[in-house]
Amino acid sequence: MKKNINILLWISILLISVGINAQNTQATINSTLNGTVIDQVTNQPIPGVNIQIKGTTHTAVTDLDGKFYFQTGQKFPYILIVSYIGYVTAEHTANTDFVQISLKEDRKELDELVIIGYGSTTKKDYTGAAETVSSTALKGTQRTLESSLQGSVAGVNVTQTSGQPGASLSIRIRGGSSIQGGNEPLYVVDGFPLYNSDFTAGVLSGTPTNPLSSINPADIESITVLKDASSTAIYGSRGANGVVIITTKKGSSNAMTVNYDFTIGQQGVRNKVDVLDAKGFAKLRNAALYDTNPALGPNQYLTDAQIAALGKGVDWQEEAFQKGIVQNHQLSVSGGNNQTKYAVSGNYYNQEGIIKNTGFERLSGRVNLTSKISSKARFGLNLTIAETKSKVAPAGLITSLLSMPPTATIYEPDGSYTLRNPFENIFANPIATLNERKNEAITDRILGTIYGEYDILKNLVFKVSFGTDLIFNKEKSYLPSSIYEGLITNGEGKIGTADSKTWLNENTLTYSKVFAEKHSLNVLAGYTQQNSVREFVTAGSQQFVNDVTYYYSLQSGNVALMPTSGESTWALNSYLSRVNYNYNSKYFLTASLRADGSSRFGKNNKWGYFPSFAAAWQISNEDFFTPVKDVINSLKIRTSYGATGNQEIGEYQSLSTLSSVKYLFGDQIYTGFTPTRISNDDLGWELTNQFDAGVDIGFFDDKLNLTVDVYRKTTKDLLLAVQIPYTTGFTSSLQNFGTVQNQGIELGINTALGNTAFSWTSNFNISFNSNKIIALGNDAEFYTFGNYILKKGESLGTFYGAVTDGILQPADIATKGVFTGNATPKAGDRLYKDINGDGAFTTAADRTSIGDAQPDFIFGFTNTFKYRGFELSTLINGSVGNKILNGNAQALELYNGQQNASTSALDAWTPTNPSTTTPRAKLDPAPVFSNRFVEDGSFVRIKNITFSYNLPKKAAEKLLLTSVKFRVVGENLFTFTKYTGFDPEVTNGTTISPGTDTGIYPASKTISGGLTVTF
Repeated sequence: MKKNINILLWISILLISVGINAQNTQATINSTLNGTVIDQVTNQPIPGVNIQIKGTTHTAVTDLDGKFYFQTGQKFPYILIVSYIGYVTAEHTANTDFVQISLKEDRKELDELVIIGYGSTTKKDYTGAAETVSSTALKGTQRTLESSLQGSVAGVNVTQTSGQPGASLSIRIRGGSSIQGGNEPLYVVDGFPLYNSDFTAGVLSGTPTNPLSSINPADIESITVLKDASSTAIYGSRGANGVVIITTKKGSSNAMTVNYDFTIGQQGVRNKVDVLDAKGFAKLRNAALYDTNPALGPNQYLTDAQIAALGKGVDWQEEAFQKGIVQNHQLSVSGGNNQTKYAVSGNYYNQEGIIKNTGFERLSGRVNLTSKISSKARFGLNLTIAETKSKVAPAGLITSLLSMPPTATIYEPDGSYTLRNPFENIFANPIATLNERKNEAITDRILGTIYGEYDILKNLVFKVSFGTDLIFNKEKSYLPSSIYEGLITNGEGKIGTADSKTWLNENTLTYSKVFAEKHSLNVLAGYTQQNSVREFVTAGSQQFVNDVTYYYSLQSGNVALMPTSGESTWALNSYLSRVNYNYNSKYFLTASLRADGSSRFGKNNKWGYFPSFAAAWQISNEDFFTPVKDVINSLKIRTSYGATGNQEIGEYQSLSTLSSVKYLFGDQIYTGFTPTRISNDDLGWELTNQFDAGVDIGFFDDKLNLTVDVYRKTTKDLLLAVQIPYTTGFTSSLQNFGTVQNQGIELGINTALGNTAFSWTSNFNISFNSNKIIALGNDAEFYTFGNYILKKGESLGTFYGAVTDGILQPADIATKGVFTGNATPKAGDRLYKDINGDGAFTTAADRTSIGDAQPDFIFGFTNTFKYRGFELSTLINGSVGNKILNGNAQALELYNGQQNASTSALDAWTPTNPSTTTPRAKLDPAPVFSNRFVEDGSFVRIKNITFSYNLPKKAAEKLLLTSVKFRVVGENLFTFTKYTGFDPEVTNGTTISPGTDTGIYPASKTISGGLTVTF
């Protein structure tokens, strides 16, 4: 793997040297020319414009200030051909040694930049709901591509599942629809569709590495989010959760450009949880022991003098957290000519975690190539090769850091580790775990597509493409005998590998024709096939003689663990078609149909059919609209309706399956098989029907743009494990039952203001979504899952628990003691409401809905200010109305003196402090989940602040460079929230139980500096 990446880097260096030698070729100089290219309306400089002296091959490209320079053998006057995507190509005569050229926007060409499924269209011709991520958001992250979606696109809710470097983010486009199926969107990378599910061999403890983290964000040219059914139905059975289309950077017909980007920064924990210090904990333990046995006195743990001498004790969070270094190196080479264009890049990214001995590394290379074989044939290649390495924080580590008593020590007097909490609750020394446990993953990925296009007729294009996605994952874990987890087994080593091999073939015909100058027709038809195979193997052993060899010598363990292995495969065959028609750029119609056949469903339901229809009216192109065009230059209304599916249920769910079991017969162990699943020949798709209506308005020559969408999407035939009669031998079966509805409104506002010296562009978006369960399987009214409930009429992610009602006071024991849930109530116990009205409180009978994890609305606000060479950009995002289950707080408010507790324990009820909000300390409390631990998760965050400076062109040229850019970046610097946990932007990622914060790796804040040079 590394050898292949090294080869790519050497190719980059070779191309650079060839380009430098080519640029050193001397020529006769008869004139020099300095020039600037600006936008005709805003007077802002335009970087990247191609300028060619007509009749020659001599070209130049404008820098970040819109400036260019010629040394040429041509004599004045001569004609310059000036061209740039989105602007009308212009010719300008140069008579003197300085020119300023104004370019006019080409609306038609600008609109061609909208990427859709299996093709592209113009923005003015587009009938669906899609949004492109701004360039500011794309540049604002170097971690994972999903990060650029946070706050950038209306209707897209992005939440981190863990602050662990390299961890996944949870993406919900227009709300979650599936209960037990997948809810993540489909990603299409340079035409290759993939679903971003966790990929692991099952050996590691902790958060798996995000498969998409292998894609370098700096390689991405554009991200387009398809939201409505008209946009996503072309992806059929995989379009129900939205589609994210990613295109990577391609070469150009300009001279070779070499770019190097370097960033280095430091990150730290954004917030710590307040827990007791040693003195506070000692007092708490004394109180808990005294509550249990008052006869032994109030100082059963430590005396007052001993407590006074304690100091603060061990701050376990402080011992585990660190200032982590983040660095990124990016080298790219691009260029080409009219026949062949290329882009080659190499990247190294290294992120130390904010918890010691955790981190993430990425080494990647990319080659993109396009070539015209002839006037009718074209060829293209997109290839990325990457290796990622992760050091993962073990599961339960954060819980241990918060719960470990501050009076405990990291080390014993002899220098060995303190193995565990010295009191009744058993959990390991978290610092020993961090320092000594090995928990690592290495993933190699090759993702590539190769395609060819041929013009069968003037307006008929045939395209065939082949792609592959190869993932090779290795996980290594070792528990040494020197820590608590490895003590019983005297050391335990494990290694696991998981491989995924996916191939894709797509074949499409596209017919485009304009009839009578007013009728425009585009027809697409195609056939695709995709197949994937996954395999995994694990092995391990225990009882090692010593810990020297870790997992490198499993045969050194005296007891072998049972090996495991497995294989699964799936296939998808599809037929697709789409018709786009518009009349005179006023009336637009789009219709599509896709048929998918999937191996994942029952034999009676292998095929699904997904139609869509959309229409739009460009009112501003009507003659009667002319009088108001100076104010409203563009007005379009559109509507769409269609069906999409969801096949993300895993493999073999429709089939009856067996699993091996071990049993003891006499003194021998035998292997047998037992049924684990009943077959369902009718198992089929989750089907989502979606209606969308929208309006797009442009004011003052598109200086102000407004987009509004209203939608309703209803998902039926939900995949649910419903109860079945016990006479079948099973308790549940996966069936198509139930309906979930999402409906809402999205608003986006874009502005662009400024002049030659100063400009201000902004993007504001806000989204309101209402999620509701319409029906459940077998006519059930509700299902409960731990602390959550699925109930008709309520949202997915609804919390289910008790409702607190104050603290029991001595005078109320006789009348209110039945509402504590304790057999023997005592003053200081927490009171709970009697929900069912039976005159007493029980945890089983008196639970109710106590909030949900769905936000009322989410928003994002991006601003970019430019003044000459200076640039300041900010991104503010937020979520309002969502609740979070603070599982850490629930554990820290037991007040049992067996583990550390929240600082709220300082206000615990005592006879001299009759608190009405905080219960008494007691040695053995019965945990009750209640609204006390469901907190407001609303927040407003300054997500990103970037300040940059472009060195003047003349200064850069003195350094033999085309351009130089310096920048300072702050991420997650300021968060405004009432949530008391580490961070409000958190979820465990599942649809049934979103918004749970228990033992999750905390979020970080980062300050970094960077440099970009081009030559």
